[in-house]
Amino acid sequence: MGREESVKAEAGLPLFDIKQAKGRVCHQLFSSTVFFGICLIWFYRLTNIPGAGQQGRMSWIGMFISELMFSFYWILTQPVRWNVSYYLPFKDRLLHSYEEKLPGVDIFVCTADPIMEPPAMVINTILSVMAYNYPPEKLTIYLSDDGGSNFTFYALLEASHFSKRWIPFCRKFSIEPRSPEAYFSQHFDAQNIVNPQEWLATKKQYEDMKERIQAVINKGSISEEIKNQHKGFLEWNHNVTKQNHHPIVKIVIDGRDKKSLDNDGIQLPTLVYLAREKKLNWPHNFKAGAMNALIRVSSEISNGDIILNLDCDMYANNTDAIREALCFFIDEQRGHQIAYVQHPQNFNNIIKNDIYANNPHAVNKVELAGLGGYGAALFCGTGCFHRRNSLCGSKYSNENKQVWNVKTRKGDKRTINELEQRSKVLASSIYEKGTQWGKEMGLVYGCPVEDIVTGLTIQCRGWKSVYYNPEREAFLGVAPATLDICLIQFKRWSEGMFQIFFSKYCPFIYGHKKIKLCAQMGYCIYLLWAPLSLPTLYYVIVPPLCLLQGIPLFPKVSSPWFIPFVYVFLSRNIYSIVEALRCGSTIKAWWNLQRMVMIRRTTSFFFAFVDTIIKKLGLSQTTFVLTAKVAAEDVSKRYEQQVMEFGSSSIMFTLIATLAMLNLISLAGAAVKTVMLVEYLKEMERLISQVGVCALVVMLNAPVFEALFLRKDKGRLPFSVLFKSVVFVSLACLIPVR
Repeated sequence: MGREESVKAEAGLPLFDIKQAKGRVCHQLFSSTVFFGICLIWFYRLTNIPGAGQQGRMSWIGMFISELMFSFYWILTQPVRWNVSYYLPFKDRLLHSYEEKLPGVDIFVCTADPIMEPPAMVINTILSVMAYNYPPEKLTIYLSDDGGSNFTFYALLEASHFSKRWIPFCRKFSIEPRSPEAYFSQHFDAQNIVNPQEWLATKKQYEDMKERIQAVINKGSISEEIKNQHKGFLEWNHNVTKQNHHPIVKIVIDGRDKKSLDNDGIQLPTLVYLAREKKLNWPHNFKAGAMNALIRVSSEISNGDIILNLDCDMYANNTDAIREALCFFIDEQRGHQIAYVQHPQNFNNIIKNDIYANNPHAVNKVELAGLGGYGAALFCGTGCFHRRNSLCGSKYSNENKQVWNVKTRKGDKRTINELEQRSKVLASSIYEKGTQWGKEMGLVYGCPVEDIVTGLTIQCRGWKSVYYNPEREAFLGVAPATLDICLIQFKRWSEGMFQIFFSKYCPFIYGHKKIKLCAQMGYCIYLLWAPLSLPTLYYVIVPPLCLLQGIPLFPKVSSPWFIPFVYVFLSRNIYSIVEALRCGSTIKAWWNLQRMVMIRRTTSFFFAFVDTIIKKLGLSQTTFVLTAKVAAEDVSKRYEQQVMEFGSSSIMFTLIATLAMLNLISLAGAAVKTVMLVEYLKEMERLISQVGVCALVVMLNAPVFEALFLRKDKGRLPFSVLFKSVVFVSLACLIPVR
């Protein structure tokens, strides 16, 4: 069979398949037994409320309300586990049948601060996507620099020069990954290097480039010699600041120019620098505003049918990621329904046992895959391939099937200067005034997690979305190496998602009759992180206080009503362990996750809940906190040693220490009373459950006690935190529980 006959034979074959995970019925039966146990607990709580005036009445009612909230949240998590689905692309069929029809792809890389997001890290992401296994004439890379930094622009120029050697090197030796830093950081055996001389020369050129970039940053200014190398530096003057600068658009590599070739004489992809205009006292809408400016500018320069958006620290780890994603869009039977393909967020610096639970195995492999099974994969803000017209506000129509043909780019007949000047207009701060940008077009404004709400609006316009988790991670980023940064991130995310729940975009309202009920419930797993802090705080505060005063909140061990409490607790945790192990985690990593869940709920989620309520009352405005992507050397060393990093007296750390001390003191007090008081020993059967709760909290907080009492390094908790926690616990223990 010739090539033409082979192409025709494969043309009608599907480009992807969907497989459901096994054990769906078994899980439904299991969850039914857990729900039955929960119902028994509710019944027990309702029928055994202490009478009016009796000790512990309000505490008992509070426990009932807390358990209702926990149960409701657990119910929300079940539908996604009933429909876990895996998407499998067939890129070989794409290669054989559609290679000549591959669409243009625009890649957006976003950065905002050259200090917290070092330019050397940013250009590694840029170089990794420039080296994709994809026709370079159909590839355009845009760097959005919201900080408007000439250091970032200089780093991009250096990267453009180095790409002439790096891309041929990647192509010649088929290397993975194609981020120079990640590649050269790997351990190499000299015998396994195909061409040691070329390998060493390429590495030296990369190291020299890094040194030049760092030298400029250390100096704090761009030399006149460097400025004379590119007219783009004329855009920067003394009036340009991070929060106040005019629009800057520079086409660093023009993919249309026949002179834009790498060292092998092959065309380079187009490379564009963009710093949208920012004005003081003018809303810029954070990352959503930057993305929308990118959409407009790219439509003028390249207008690729597919858009990939990446955070600046998420380098490409799979050279065929574009082709795999295109299988979902180009499939002739179902591809026209798909708006975007979301990849999970994975990280290259996750240590063994993952002390900060940065790599949520069950979330990535179960929950998000379950939402994808309903055609409602979350848009997570990075690692996502979009169909341009769906991102720009178009509604899905079954008749509107896209024809994938090679098309002339809009900018082909214009000079670079003409394209840049037109693009500056599109990147101006006033361009969106009076338009539908941020409402019906582009990413939605008004929410810190613009990605989640944008994905929901796209799905409510009739589109479906795919969650694709390949065996080889498509993208790898940098996970937080300190507890402080981790908690700040989760506060921002949980606050933004809770705002969605309180807005017109609440899935149960906005998504009613537009997306499936199970998908609406799946969204709320994340939107309701913040209020989940309330029952968690109640459970780690009230039971220990009642334990100190001998007030029972659970049935006796000898009572039949003790059985449903034990069954629900054990079954949920055993299932959680099994799920984690099946997803590639370890027992210790699972235990670390339980600790981080408790810490996040009692700090990040709680402060997010409070801040959201304050904002709803109109007492404050939405803010965006950028987190550092690079840690100090001593911090990184402790992270590698699996030692939790505290090191400050923040209010979050004070709260963590106070709750830990409260449970420790309550547990110790109960032990002393048991030994000293005979009548208290008789009550122990009724209090044993509270002893168990306190003991569990104390064990989870072992690293906190170590940081309070034993550690001497800079990552310990300051004495001021210990002092404040003891004072707060002492005051709490003096409060009588009624």
